[in-house]
Amino acid sequence: MNHIYLDYAATTPVDERVTAAMQPYFTQVFGNPSSLHRFGQQAESALEKSRRELAGFLGAAPSEIIFTSCGSESDNLAIRGAAFAARQKSNANHLLISPIEHPAVLKTAWQLADLHGFEISFLPVDEYGMVSPTGVQENLREDTFLVSVIHANNEIGTLNPIAEIGEICQERGILLHTDAVQGAAHFPLDVNSFKVDLLSLGAHKFYGPKGVGALFIRSGTKLSPILTGGAQEFGQRAATQNIPLIVGMAAAFELVQKEHKQRINHILPLRDRLIKQVLTEIPSSQLTGHPEERLPNHASFVFDDVDGNMLISVLDNAGFACSSGSACKTGDPEPSLVLTHLGYSPSWALGSLRVTLGKDTTGENINSFLKILPGCIHQVRELKN
Repeated sequence: MNHIYLDYAATTPVDERVTAAMQPYFTQVFGNPSSLHRFGQQAESALEKSRRELAGFLGAAPSEIIFTSCGSESDNLAIRGAAFAARQKSNANHLLISPIEHPAVLKTAWQLADLHGFEISFLPVDEYGMVSPTGVQENLREDTFLVSVIHANNEIGTLNPIAEIGEICQERGILLHTDAVQGAAHFPLDVNSFKVDLLSLGAHKFYGPKGVGALFIRSGTKLSPILTGGAQEFGQRAATQNIPLIVGMAAAFELVQKEHKQRINHILPLRDRLIKQVLTEIPSSQLTGHPEERLPNHASFVFDDVDGNMLISVLDNAGFACSSGSACKTGDPEPSLVLTHLGYSPSWALGSLRVTLGKDTTGENINSFLKILPGCIHQVRELKN
C-alpha cells in the first residue's frame, strides 16, 4: 500500500537541498565552534553565517538570534526567562496568555504559577479561537510583564493579529512573545512589522531537521537563562551548538522565504476543495478554526459521535496519516483543551480530525483521501455505537 502523509503540521520531511547543505558538517567541518583552532573556526564561521541568514529574513540583527534545540525550548526560554528576569528587575508578577497556546507555553506558564507564585490571566478568544487586540488592551495590568499569543494555532489553524497586538504592547512597554512555529512554514515573518520582542521557531515544521530551533530576542530584552553553563549563544543558552542542524535550519528557512508564494498557490486550492467537500458530503461535520484567517495548508474538523483516535487508526490502515486533537490517557479519550475552551461538547470535541498538506501533496492525494473519508467516518460511528 502506498501511504499518503497528511500531517505536515506535526512534522515535515527534510528537503533534499537542506540535507545536502548539512552533510559536510557531520564529517568534514566537525569542530566545536568554541574551539580556537582551525576546526573550531570553521564551525564558528558556519554558525555565524547561519545566524546572519536567519536574522536577515526575520528583519533582526544577528545578535538577536539564539539557537535552541526546538520550538518548545524557545517557548520555554521566552516565557520562563522573561518571568524570572522581570521579577528580579521590578517584581512584576503577571503573565497574560491566550488559552489556545501550544502546550510548551501553557505548561510553562502553569509551572510558573504552581511553583513560583506568578499570576496567569487568559485572554478571551472568539468562536474561532482568535484573540482580539481589544481583549489584550482590556486585560493588561500594571504588573503585566509579558503577553504571549500564538501566531497560528497548531490544532485549528487560526491566525492571530500579532502586529495589532504588538502595537498595544509596545505602547505600554510590555513584552510580547509569539510562537511562530507553524506560521514560519508559510509566511514571511518580520519581527519589526509584528512588533514582537520574542519569537519562537522550530526547523522541522518547514522542511528542516528535527532537534533545532531559534528564539528571536529583541535587543534590550532581559531574559534569565534556563540552560546554564558555558557562554554560548551570547550567554543565553549554554551548550555546544549543533552545527549541522543549525546550517540545515538556515537553509530550510531561506527556501521557505523564497518559495512561500508558489507553495501557497499550490496547496491553498487543495485545502479549500478538501474543506468544501468534507462539509458537504459528511453529515454532522464542522470546520474548526477561522474559515478564512487560517494557515493555508490546514483543514481541521469535528464530527459528532466519532472517536477521533479510532478514526486516526482507521485512516492509517487505509493508507493516510492524519492527526486528532484528542489525547488518549490510560485508555480513556479526553477532548482537546482547545476545542473544549471553544465550547464544543465532548460528543463533538472527541471527534476531531486535522488534515495538513505540504508542498509535495498532490491533487491525486486529496482525491484519494476524499474518496475514502466518508466510509471511514461511517465505520467509526458504527464501531462506536
